[in-house]
Amino acid sequence: MKANKVNSDNQDAILAHKDNLSFMRGLESESMKLIVTSPPYNIGKSYEKRSSLEDYIHGQTQVISECVRLLHPQGSICWQVGNHVQKGEVFPLDIVLYHLFKDHGLKLRNRIIWHFEHGLHCKNRLSGRHETILWFTKGDEYTFNLDPIRVPSKYPNKKYYKGAKAGQLSGNPLGKNPGDMWIFPNVKNNHVEKTIHPCQFPVELVERLVLSLTNPGDAVLDPYMGVGSTAVAALKHGRRTYGCDVMREYVDVAWERVHALRAGTLETRPMHKPVYDPTLPNGGH
Repeated sequence: MKANKVNSDNQDAILAHKDNLSFMRGLESESMKLIVTSPPYNIGKSYEKRSSLEDYIHGQTQVISECVRLLHPQGSICWQVGNHVQKGEVFPLDIVLYHLFKDHGLKLRNRIIWHFEHGLHCKNRLSGRHETILWFTKGDEYTFNLDPIRVPSKYPNKKYYKGAKAGQLSGNPLGKNPGDMWIFPNVKNNHVEKTIHPCQFPVELVERLVLSLTNPGDAVLDPYMGVGSTAVAALKHGRRTYGCDVMREYVDVAWERVHALRAGTLETRPMHKPVYDPTLPNGGH
């Protein structure tokens, strides 16, 4: 399949081999209920073009501005980033980029910590084991569905001890709010979702955002889609998906995953699965 232009297998999946500014400029204003992405971290990996931190910020400024134009009045932007490391000094990109969103009047609702169990070991500082997701909204009225993302309560049978509700369950029967620290394994070689991408989104992480911040039929955009984890998460739950990437091979893999999802053959890690189960091969990853 050629990926040198915008491709669509039907109107709920539009994925393109194209740079994100060109792609987004062809989309309708205020059409996206959720924009979720993980931009290249600019830390000198082989699949990224290394540039100065100033150049990186300039590029992000342009992309974020276009994302704000596309964002629905009740929509959300979720920007997942790690750290930029330069000569051993750490620059936390969520802090570096925060003002770019605030300059557009967006409001930060949560700074979500994504904690993963594994990664590179550092010699001169503590090893990094988390990245962050900045969740911004365009206004004070925004879509937020808590029930689909509730997690099991620690004490599900806990009851009120006294008062008018004595003897009744004190917690929500659907579970508890997952909080702002999320524990999902990153996609390493033994992960069921592993593809050719060296640093891909786990689908379950995006699922939690899709389920909580959109409704069925809403549009979800990933302007740095990589191998299409956001597309998979959106389509899996009845949303429309838009995405682009400058790497042709990634777009091809994204379409392969979308077609496998439709055929019922795509393997993804369940959203509420424990991070590690010693009784399963590779700990259940």
